[in-house]
Amino acid sequence: SYYSTIVTPLNIFILILLSSSPFFSNAISSDENEIDRRIPKRQLRNHHNGLSAAAYASIASIDTKFIRPAFLRGGAAKQYDFDLLVIGAGSGGIASARRAASYGAKVAVVEMGRLGGTCVNVGCVPKKVMFNAATIAEMLHDMHHYGFESGTVQFDWGYIQRSRDAYIARLNKIHDTNLSNSGITKLIGRASLAKDADGNVEVIVSPSDSDSATNSSQQRYRAKHILIATGGAPTIPSGDSSIKKHSITSDDFFELQSLPKKVVVVGAGYIAVELAGILQALGSDTSLVLRKEKALRNFDEILSEALDVEMQRQGINIFRNTMGVSRIKYNKSNGLKKIILNNGKVIKDVDVVIMAAGRSPLVDSLGLQDVGMQQKDGGYIDVNEYSETSVDRVYAVGDVCGNVELTPMAIAAGRRLADRLFSANPDHAHAKVSYENVPTVVFSHPPIGTIGLTENEAIEKYGESVKVYSSKFSNMWYGPFQIEASEKPKTCMKLVCAGKNEQVVGLHVIGIAADELLQGFGVAMKMGATKADFDSTIAIHPTAAEELVTLFPWGLSSQETGAKVSPLNGNETPEPDQ
Repeated sequence: SYYSTIVTPLNIFILILLSSSPFFSNAISSDENEIDRRIPKRQLRNHHNGLSAAAYASIASIDTKFIRPAFLRGGAAKQYDFDLLVIGAGSGGIASARRAASYGAKVAVVEMGRLGGTCVNVGCVPKKVMFNAATIAEMLHDMHHYGFESGTVQFDWGYIQRSRDAYIARLNKIHDTNLSNSGITKLIGRASLAKDADGNVEVIVSPSDSDSATNSSQQRYRAKHILIATGGAPTIPSGDSSIKKHSITSDDFFELQSLPKKVVVVGAGYIAVELAGILQALGSDTSLVLRKEKALRNFDEILSEALDVEMQRQGINIFRNTMGVSRIKYNKSNGLKKIILNNGKVIKDVDVVIMAAGRSPLVDSLGLQDVGMQQKDGGYIDVNEYSETSVDRVYAVGDVCGNVELTPMAIAAGRRLADRLFSANPDHAHAKVSYENVPTVVFSHPPIGTIGLTENEAIEKYGESVKVYSSKFSNMWYGPFQIEASEKPKTCMKLVCAGKNEQVVGLHVIGIAADELLQGFGVAMKMGATKADFDSTIAIHPTAAEELVTLFPWGLSSQETGAKVSPLNGNETPEPDQ
């Protein structure tokens, strides 16, 4: 029409202005697991050859007011190769990359190993598979208490290893498919940072085999934003060279081709107690070497003490106050090892020694000093609350920062960073994650669930206002066992409360299903629940979790709530805001 023709130049001018506006420079909000927006929802069920639907989330709830029009999506400006370049395709890196891509950003990920990082390949996922196998072994050991005849049951390490590795390979493929569906460029190789002649930070990608890297084989990329999400790796304690030569790391545990007859695990953290529990339950003669008196010393005492008792009951040999391993002697004739500890004690005829004494950030090859990036003790990258490093437009999330080294924490931090950088939603202008009240589970035997402050930390912070509620009991699972009550494993729980309103600032559980019951209580604590709020929730009987909402004395705390609308004294549940 005449009018549309006459105003076309003005329209073009307006569109040019809008394209540079922060509000229109981004696209839709998305979950990490969202599938490419071009795929209609009705095709989700049959898309990608039947891959798990968990890998692809529904797009029904997209808020279209934050969609950047297709004709305005120009990707990165010409002076940049990418809007976001992520170094490391682990959980945090992939989460941030896919979230950024969902907003229309041009994204690349650099990775030299298998997709999914530590969690998928040598951490959470394979560890949980082995934990499950060990739990089945424990149930078989106990089945006669429920009337099942104990027969000969053989455990095939090779079978579970093959099944576990096949499962991980499927997860690697799903991550690869998700990156492709999100339109993310995959750069295979080793990344490092450098400055160009103008002082701008670039990412140099070399072949994975660094020895073969030459200037001609390297590729240089410029990105508007750079995210470091390289994670961490096991640390081998310094000392005699025989330690590194004759031991394996916690990562190497997943490469074992058979169940060791006799094994020594060195370490006092959650990885060490998890591996020790798994190996002992599956049939290894297991020893745990501690530098000091107990494992999990930074956890609440009720947890570390209860686990210590239970590990001894299970038959794990605990070597205390050793100050670590002095050296390892290898017998070539039989392939066995002798472990000499720093306190003089010796462990003989050992098949495998596993070093699980901590992890360090994977930063050595990144060239952080070349760009002037600040690091903390241990080599961790120093970041502020917005995941910003000391170098402009360079960020870091996950284990490489050393804040809370958990997969879900890295995922949340990565997504929130992408929200802040690329979302047009004004609610995301200052998006960040909280590192407080992070639920944590240790897959020991039995498992541990913990969130918030320990009793000692709460007293140090809140003083005399701290009030503690605790309980110790035998889980109903052990009810039919015809053994002395003192011999039955104990479940222990503790609520740490502070202030006149008795707000719950710490919650600690060890026992059967502690890993599964913690998540919901984590939500309550994030919302500021009080002891009265816990008491106002009717117990689910018979369960272990009910103990947390019936801790003695029940219903006598100050009737104050942390809720938006009080649930106390029989009040009705609030209706959603309209």
